[in-house]
Formats: sequence, structure tokens, C-alpha cells
Amino acid sequence: MFRGIDEVDWASLRHAYGSAEDVPGLLRGLASADPAERQTALDGMYGAVHHEGGVYDSTLACVPFLLALAGREEVRDRAEVVEFLVSIGDMDGAPGELAASVRDALRARAEVFERLAADADPDVRRAAPAALVRFLGQPARVLALLRERITVERNDRVLLALAESLGLFARRYHPADAAHTAEAVRLLSELSGPPHGPGLRLAALGQLAECAQDRLPADLVPTVVRLLRDRSGQRAPVAHPYDGPGPDTLAGRLRRLRPSDEEGSRLLRTLHSALGSRVPDRVALLCGQLSSPDPLDRCNGVWMSAGLIREWRTGHAEPVILIGNQLGDEEARLHDAAVAVLVELLALAAPAADPLHSLVTYRPELRIRHGERGTPALGGPLKALAGAGDARAVPVLAEVLAGPVVPNDLGLVIPHLGGAAVPLAPALRRRLARVPLDASDVRERAVPLLSALAALGDVESTPAVLRLLRGLPDGLRQRDAVTAAAVRSLGVLGGAAAEAIPDLRGLLETGSAVAAADALWSVTGDADAVLPVLLRELSDIGSGHRRHAAAVAGRMGPAARPALPELREMAASGDAWERATAACAVWRTAGEPERFLPVLRSAWREHPRTRTTIAECVAALGPAGAPLHDVLRAELAAPRRHRGELGEHRIREDLALLRTCREALAGQGNP
Repeated sequence: MFRGIDEVDWASLRHAYGSAEDVPGLLRGLASADPAERQTALDGMYGAVHHEGGVYDSTLACVPFLLALAGREEVRDRAEVVEFLVSIGDMDGAPGELAASVRDALRARAEVFERLAADADPDVRRAAPAALVRFLGQPARVLALLRERITVERNDRVLLALAESLGLFARRYHPADAAHTAEAVRLLSELSGPPHGPGLRLAALGQLAECAQDRLPADLVPTVVRLLRDRSGQRAPVAHPYDGPGPDTLAGRLRRLRPSDEEGSRLLRTLHSALGSRVPDRVALLCGQLSSPDPLDRCNGVWMSAGLIREWRTGHAEPVILIGNQLGDEEARLHDAAVAVLVELLALAAPAADPLHSLVTYRPELRIRHGERGTPALGGPLKALAGAGDARAVPVLAEVLAGPVVPNDLGLVIPHLGGAAVPLAPALRRRLARVPLDASDVRERAVPLLSALAALGDVESTPAVLRLLRGLPDGLRQRDAVTAAAVRSLGVLGGAAAEAIPDLRGLLETGSAVAAADALWSVTGDADAVLPVLLRELSDIGSGHRRHAAAVAGRMGPAARPALPELREMAASGDAWERATAACAVWRTAGEPERFLPVLRSAWREHPRTRTTIAECVAALGPAGAPLHDVLRAELAAPRRHRGELGEHRIREDLALLRTCREALAGQGNP
């Protein structure tokens, strides 16, 4: 297995963390009789020689030894070794000479995977077909092997892998090899119908959806829902060791949030992904999943609903209602999944507000949860109800504020409630006034409260804010973050925060200078005090506050004319976000829309993260923003959410953009 391993000069080879001299130990660990040692070695291989999908010269040097491991029956967990080989040689992986060399090395020994396709270990047989398709390089031979294995295979999981490999084959060889692609599609069509079992049929339908949607049945959604329920009926009951009462720890919640039917999750995710923009079909499918008698199917449906709603702006009301219906389920895994998704949906969770309200009313123990370190946090149901903007959360939050334990993150939900949360201001104000200035967690305790009081425009909070601003000890690790939040809250209060003017002036030569200048302009309108700070930051290309300074100049309008040269230069040469912010500032300061409209249109199209900044500018300009009203109308009509890279924050950012677009168009005779 390891013949020649000591002849390799591993110390001269590299992986993600430097010298590869530890790789022989990892390779030997893969052959260990100790399961923990094998898993540690595999983790080390992924983390070092295949870090984040990359390959290194040490990766190439590992290939012969990994192939030898995969072929030795006495080695445990060989399937994971095969999966590792597939990952490092994936044709869709990173380009480059080294990646090509790894693929070539695997292709040169692809006969190993032919033998493994008929291995005695079903896990190995399940991993081998993907390697055959990727590395054998002989379409006729690959197709014949897959067809043969489908004929003789009796293990359901291996059959699913064979169906997935047929789909991979069809996608990989289309359109270069039409004949073999057509044969793969024909085989998938056969597998998608009786007499095959429901799991295999679902797998085949998912692959057809990815490579040949014209071969899907006309009644696709009813067929899939029926097969899903048939599959659930045949599945052995799954034990849920983490359901029921127990400590509400982070680890426990994470275990419950993982799909306990990972195979079913993969089958349906494949289908959802392939259906893509066919949103009505996907919504109907989700409703079928969320209405299933089987709680595991419903749990998968909850998570997949979140995936659809993160990407698409339509079709979410009915799935959200059905997600709300899961809140009363006795299974903790399903309950936790529903709560987690509803928290993320914010205003879109409104159709589930009634069951959320019932939960926070009749199960007060869910209003606060305690993490593994004992830190209290707002319970998910109450957080979701408030995030939905439902005013019924206000009296419940008032009870929490009056209780002996108040979560630090309570203030973060206040902005979602708008004016309905104004009655909470006195309690929030009192709590802010009691935050210990030298506490190690002063940021976690103070910043949410500052944000909440700013959102409420609470003028009476000024003394409590100034107490923070004036009393934070020098050298406090979180001082800058708390200072910035305090300054922002004073700026929101405008002229009502006149008492803070000396404090804001005193910050104009500190690291919080731009934030202080921003607030000072809001409070005093004193351009002479503010402009020197802005000019200094705008002139410093390396300043981390340059974009903020441009935004402040834009809000100042004509009063910021002395900054126009710096703003024009920034609009022409900064990064995308800086260019957009500076172009907006020039437009608001001096007009010149003709000169900078191309910059803003380009930024809007090519850099979606700039869209909210641009929409805010158009809103501030009123009728003068008409040259970009067409872009805002197009955004409101677009079915897809605007920023894919935001992950779980995509919904929040997208809702803010849509709200800003509507405000900009309101009152301008635009729909």
C-alpha cells in the first residue's frame, strides 16, 4: 500500500499550511484500525492537501497511495477515500496545470474504479460510479458499466448513486456525444417509472430535471409528492435521540437542525435545484412536502422553503403558513427548524404570526433561551414574531424587559416593530442607563439598546447615551464599537441632541471622526466643522472611512461643494461601492446626473451590493431622481432577490432594498 512512500521528498512539497512532511502520517492514518484515527486523518487530508477545494504538489504525490488504499479490501472506510479522490480530481474543480496533472493521474489509473464498482462493500460501490464518469474517459465503456451495475445491483443506496451518475454522464457528454447522452437519458426515464422503488424513481426524476426536462412527466409535482410519501411509508422509523426535553445547548440545537433523512433531503434538493426558476412548481412541491404525514419530510420541506425564499421574491405565503403549522409539532427537530426559518424570514414570516403569537403566549419558557455559556438570548418564537413586525410582540417584550433576566439581543428586534414599540422606550432607556461602563461585554449589552432607541427616535435617551460616550474607560477593548453606536444614535436624534455637540466636536480628531462629523451635521448643520474631516478622509485613499465620508457629503448636499474634486476623483477610480457612493454624493451636491448616471447604472447592474446605496440616493433626490426611476421599477418587478452572496442575510438586505425603491417612487406618479 505504501511502497515508495518514504522515497518521496515530502518536506520539499507543500500543502495549505506549508511543508507536506506530515502527509505520510495522514496517509497511514487512513489505513488505521482505529476509527477515530481514520477520521482525524481524513479531516487532515481535506484540511491540508485539499484545503477549500484546492490542490497542491503534495496532492498529486498522494494519488498513487490513495488509489492503493481504495483497492485494499482490508482498509476500512475506503468509500471515503474514493470520495476524496473524486473531489481532488473533479473536472469542475479549479483550473491550472497542477489540477490537470491530478486529473491525468487519476485517468491513467481509472481501471481501479472499474473494479471498485463491483466491490463487496456497498459503500464503495456507491462511491465508485462518480469516479467512473469523471475519470474513465471512454463514454461507451462507462455507460455499459453503469447499465450493467443497475441490472445486478440490489442495494437501494447504490442504485441511487448509479442514477445520479447517469445524470452526471448526460450533463458531461452533452452535446459532444449525442448518442451516448440520449442512451443515458433513456435509462433514467426507465428508472423514473415502475416497477422501480420510490427512492430510485425520485433520484431519476431529479437527474432528468437537470439534464432533460422534456422527459419529465406532465404531472411532475403530484408524482413526486406521491413517491415521497410512498418512500416515507417504506422507511424504517428513525430514532431521534435529541428530541424531547433536555438542555437547550447550541450543540443540541445544531444536531436537531441537521436533516435526519439526509438521503431524502438530497433527492428533493436535487429536484428543487434543477427546477430553478419554475417557482410555481417548486412552491407546489414544497406544499406537498410540508403537508406530508411524515415529520422528516416536513422538516426537509421547512429547510428547502428557506432556500426558495432566499432566492425568489414570490410564492412564499403558502409555504410560510405551512411552516407555521409545524410550530405545534411535538418533535423538537421539526419545531426548531420551523422557528429558525421564521426568524430569518423577518416580515415575510407574517403569515405564520398567529401560531408564533400562540407559542410565545402559552409557552413563556420559550421567550428566553440560554446558550451553552449561560448567556441569555431572545427565544426564537418571540424573535420571529417581532421580526415579522407584529405588534402583539410588544407586550410580551415588555414582560421580558420587566423580568429578572433580560437578553442582550432584545434591542435588535425593536426596529422591526416601528412605532408600535414606542411604549418600550422607557424600559430600554433605563436598561441602557444601568449598563456597567467597564463591563467586558459592554458592546453586547449597549449596542442593541442604542440601536433600538435610535430606531424609536427616543429624545429622552440622550443623557443615557452621553453617559456611555463620556464614561467608557480608555483602553476598553470594545470602546470604538460602542462609541460609534452611541454617535449614530445621537445623529438620528438631530437637533434634539444639542447637549451632545461638545462631545461630538471632541471626537473629530479621533478614529470615530467621520461618524462624529456625520452626527454633528445632523445635530447642528455646521458645514465648517464637518468639511475638514470629510476632506481629510476623502483625500486618503487608504482610509477605511472614505466611503462613509462620501455618504456624509452626499447627505449635506450643496453645503459639501468644497469636496466635489475629491468626490469626482473617487467616483472615477474607487472600488465599485466607493464609485457608486461618490457618484451619488456628486449628484446630490452639484447635480451632474448626465455625467454619473452611467457609473450608477453600471454599478447597479454589475455590483448588486451597491443597489441600496443608489436607491437611497434616488429617494433623497425626490423628483430629481427621475433618471433612475426605470431601474427602481425594474428592481421591484424582478422575481429574484438581488444579492446571492449574503447567505442568511439575503432576505433582510433584499427587503430593505425593495422598501427603499418603493419609498423613492412613492409620490412621484410611479407605480
